[in-house]
Amino acid sequence: MTKEKGARSRRFEGGLAPDAVEVNSSVHFDYRLLPYDVAGSIAHSGMLAKQGIIPSEDAGTIKEGLLAVEKELSSGKLDWDPKLEDVHMNVEAHLSQRIGDAGRRLHTGRSRNDQVATDMRLYARDHALQLSELIDQLRLALVDLAAEHVDDFLPGYTHLQRAQPIRLGHHLLAYNEMLRRDKGRLLDARKRAGECPLGSGALAATTFPLDREMVAAELGFDGVTHNSLDAVGDRDFVVELIAAIALCQVHLSRLGEELVLWLSQEFQFATLGQSYCSGSSIMPQKVNPDLAELIRGKAGRVIGDWVTVMTVLKGLPMAYNKDLQESQEPLFDAVETLNGGLRVAIGMIQNLEFNTENTRNAVDKGYLVATEVADYLVSKGLPFRQGHDAAGALVAFAIKRGVELGQLSLEDFQSENALFEKDIFEWLDVARVVDRRDIVGGPAKNRILDEIERARTELSYLASL
Repeated sequence: MTKEKGARSRRFEGGLAPDAVEVNSSVHFDYRLLPYDVAGSIAHSGMLAKQGIIPSEDAGTIKEGLLAVEKELSSGKLDWDPKLEDVHMNVEAHLSQRIGDAGRRLHTGRSRNDQVATDMRLYARDHALQLSELIDQLRLALVDLAAEHVDDFLPGYTHLQRAQPIRLGHHLLAYNEMLRRDKGRLLDARKRAGECPLGSGALAATTFPLDREMVAAELGFDGVTHNSLDAVGDRDFVVELIAAIALCQVHLSRLGEELVLWLSQEFQFATLGQSYCSGSSIMPQKVNPDLAELIRGKAGRVIGDWVTVMTVLKGLPMAYNKDLQESQEPLFDAVETLNGGLRVAIGMIQNLEFNTENTRNAVDKGYLVATEVADYLVSKGLPFRQGHDAAGALVAFAIKRGVELGQLSLEDFQSENALFEKDIFEWLDVARVVDRRDIVGGPAKNRILDEIERARTELSYLASL
């Protein structure tokens, strides 16, 4: 019986130097591929048996042995050996030790190059789905919170300056739209990872009569790759998935920034349960929104993961190069960072309470209804630019008087333009101001209710999970 030597064939007389082993080994991070490596090996061995390439009884023995090895490696009963370099060789070595020659036949017709390419696609596809579900859970939390605050108002901002009044529910639903797009990008990236590379070999396929379509179907792929050189060297799906993750993390960062602002003593728009805040080591009065700051900060980390992979790929010749090992850690890091960020964001939204009196009072300060003054004159037949100029003059007049527009007298309005009538005061009522914006995508109450219903219908599948 041949002694196991891992990835070092008899072509090499000695082992790697200790420092080289440390750099060369990937098992300390690619252990995450274990379930996908086992699934791919089971499918491959079953196909080998069906094609008559290995004895059919070996396929059953291999499957049983692989499942046992997976269980023992996962539980810690078996140790990972860095000298065996990676998850693939660790699994194969333990399998061969357990079942002998049947285990040594498993690698027939494949290379670690197409094996890792397959495992990484399986990982990417699986986690794209998991992240999509978490995104939908966050969306549902936002939709539920929006439904609670359909009748509450707050300032809408541009340039972080109070701009126009909106309903709080409309503001929250803006994040639902961002996240809905994020989900679409993740699923699109998943689709791009839908071709199975197994059977591409090291770079030039194999002489064995493999049934690649059988393996692809068993592993849940949509089809097979069509160029063996490209298949083993392709990590485009990693770039795309991390890019989608990075943009989603940026959206979480924007949400985190708004939470930081809303929770500040300057805004006092909301409070957050202490399970998502931290205290100060020196100032006992402080309640810091640390988790909101962290999901804001982690955007830089995930963007860095994307840059790392792009930089690794940019100068590589065909086909497989060991540099591609460096695409794994950024992928794992991006997936796990977003996973944690989404879970925290869900918890924060579910524990967020708004001070609706403060948000409403903020609407009444800062001349947020100035555009309505211009629109009023337009409704009376005045061109918009003239209405805009009149509204600006009235704002300047109100500032000098130290009052809001609604506190001016009818005479004050008419001194600027005779078209103003006493219905201007009803026109400037905040609820009426918002609800006149009654178009698809607008902040009118009935439009918000329509969007809540639409979103809940789309997310209704979560109730069955």
